[in-house]
Amino acid sequence: MRQFISRLAVVTAALLSVVANDAMPAFAQAAKGASGLPLPRFVSLKSKSVNLRVGPSVDYAVAWRYMKAGVPVEIIQEYDNWRRIRDADGTEGWVNQALLSGDRTAITAPWMRGKGQGIFVNMRHDPQSNSAIVARMEPGVVVHVGECNGDWCRAEAQGVEGWIAQGEIWGAYPGEAFK
Repeated sequence: MRQFISRLAVVTAALLSVVANDAMPAFAQAAKGASGLPLPRFVSLKSKSVNLRVGPSVDYAVAWRYMKAGVPVEIIQEYDNWRRIRDADGTEGWVNQALLSGDRTAITAPWMRGKGQGIFVNMRHDPQSNSAIVARMEPGVVVHVGECNGDWCRAEAQGVEGWIAQGEIWGAYPGEAFK
């Protein structure tokens, strides 16, 4: 009887292990919006004049107007051809998808804006903290992001290219890698 219970326990443990392993990838995957793309995700503003609305339609009031193309935003919800976005300051609202671009941009350390002088984000020649500094940027500078490896992002600002530590920008998730 003890052998039967031991074998039953081993079989039960094996089955639970298989079920748990099959369920794990489902939890690890990002949610998908109606477009089939992951939510949340970063994009940028395509136009230099973009109305941020309080709801997903032109019938809703304009809460804010962005006046610069290339600003990074995070899509957090989708409804028809409208996207609910969040900017680096935490402002949320709805924008028509036609005004958004898949081009990746980021803002250097927006959480450090207004914290005093002498605060910079270093852009380096190589993706290493001991690599030569090619530029020192103030917090709030918008950079174009070409790729991220999970720790560093290759970026360009005003004709200068280099690598910025991923934790010093808003526009890429921690550990996110893409090309």
